[in-house]
Amino acid sequence: MVVVIGGRTSGKRTYVMGLGYDESDAADGVLDGRPVLLNLQDLVASDPREPAELAAALADKQVVACCEVGNGIVPLDPAERAWRERVGRTLNILADQADSVIRMVCGIPVVLK
Repeated sequence: MVVVIGGRTSGKRTYVMGLGYDESDAADGVLDGRPVLLNLQDLVASDPREPAELAAALADKQVVACCEVGNGIVPLDPAERAWRERVGRTLNILADQADSVIRMVCGIPVVLK
């Protein structure tokens, strides 16, 4: 698996499509049979499973891309803080299992793993 993280418009989708995938290969924030998941943060918001359980459900994905949501000001809303925490914990598990982790910065892929 390749995990791709970065800001909202950092070039994640372009990078993933450059790996040889096209839009029909990518699910956007939903868990289905396609090999690529974009916007993991949206899936976490709509899926009640704990991070380990959700990460296990994503284990067969070839690419998982996620917007960074943990940077910046800590939200006052407890539900938003909990969502950020679940996104981060899910990403930690996926990154540990991934073959590579790429952080996109200004359209430039930076290899973390």
